[in-house]
Amino acid sequence: MTLEEQGALYLAALRRTRIAVPEGTLLYRAAEEVLEMAVAYQSDGMAFLRAGDHVNALAGFAYGLGWLDAGSRLGLLLPLAAHPPGGAGVYIPEALAARLDEKTHRYRRMLQSALPAIEVGPDEASPLSCGAEELRSTARCWYTDGVNRLDAGDPAGALARFSYGYAWLDAGIRAGLFRITGERGLFTV
Repeated sequence: MTLEEQGALYLAALRRTRIAVPEGTLLYRAAEEVLEMAVAYQSDGMAFLRAGDHVNALAGFAYGLGWLDAGSRLGLLLPLAAHPPGGAGVYIPEALAARLDEKTHRYRRMLQSALPAIEVGPDEASPLSCGAEELRSTARCWYTDGVNRLDAGDPAGALARFSYGYAWLDAGIRAGLFRITGERGLFTV
């Protein structure tokens, strides 16, 4: 799938998305923020793509879709849907290979540092504690998959996975499921 096709599918998914919780409730603001991030990164990804910056377009689309999927899994957004990074490699022009390599390794290091820099916020007896663990586990799985892709020589696939997994942590922080116990600069707060 091309980045243009990914951007179009992402836009179509956003057009179907709506906030699942009633306006005026405490979770409505969290839902608005999650959806706002998903919309912003689709727009950013398209701007990067039009400018010929395939690396940042790929990262933007994957990160934004992670926000969308985490919001759906949290029950903040409908429909309940998933848009994880696919298995097919994305074409990044050879002229951008050094940028792709740098960004992929930087995002790997950042996500690796972010995972232990949070802790579950809700009390362990709360169902939200289990939800936080699920979000962190999802981010860990995408980190591991990204490392495997990188080791297999697929830096574009790795970058998409690191970006997607990172969004699950950031969305969990915005939704109040995690507390930042490490470097705050690693997160979108």
